[in-house]
Amino acid sequence: MKKLITAVLALVLIAAVSCASAAALTIGATSTPHAEVLEAAKPLLAEKGIEIEIVVYTDYVQPNLALDSGDLDANYFQHIPYLEDFCKQNGTKLVSAGAVHYEPMGIYAGKSSDLTAIPEGAAIAVPNDTTNEARALRLLQAQGIITLYDDVENPTKLDVKENPYKVELIESAAEQIPHQLADVDFAVINSNYALQAGADVVGTAIAVEGTDVSYPNIIAIREGDDRAELKTLVEVLQSDAIVTWIQETYGTAVVPTK
Repeated sequence: MKKLITAVLALVLIAAVSCASAAALTIGATSTPHAEVLEAAKPLLAEKGIEIEIVVYTDYVQPNLALDSGDLDANYFQHIPYLEDFCKQNGTKLVSAGAVHYEPMGIYAGKSSDLTAIPEGAAIAVPNDTTNEARALRLLQAQGIITLYDDVENPTKLDVKENPYKVELIESAAEQIPHQLADVDFAVINSNYALQAGADVVGTAIAVEGTDVSYPNIIAIREGDDRAELKTLVEVLQSDAIVTWIQETYGTAVVPTK
């Protein structure tokens, strides 16, 4: 009996040590594809002794504020230009720990569907945050719809030099644009929000960013946070297994950076 009790106590002690040694990370993410990619990575991270809790956000602001305040250990939803502009505007000290994938921005059809026959005064919805609006306007320029001044780093609709179709550029929160398609002629939509809304809502992009344009989505952390488990998180998300999962799940809508 004494041997049995000793054995049970030993097992309990081993389990307690195992639980204590497992690292835990709380990661903020938008739902598609970021939270889904993290879910796919959970088993691989668990094998390396890292448990993750995923907190899903519906916007681009709160996950950075939560990371800066210490409520999150990392977040996964944004590209570096957005992160840098956010930190500049809000005084946060967040940095990239590594890139995971790239989401080509696309133009989607609303009341009109032909980019070669744009009606005069056509309404085009674009994201209202600094870096994604610049992306959207450059995509419209690449399609010959507008021309921008050359010397503007992050152009807004006020920086349109030529507007031959007299299009109306409507600035909206990026997450709202997929649901505004019925009210505009065209919309420029971030790929994650297009995926989240579904093809039955947004259809298929009729134009996308070229391969020369790249805004990799990153794992963001607090400046100076050099914990080993955060480095392991990035390594797993950049692994061949996750690269293959992303390619098989999203096709060309989400492109691994590796």
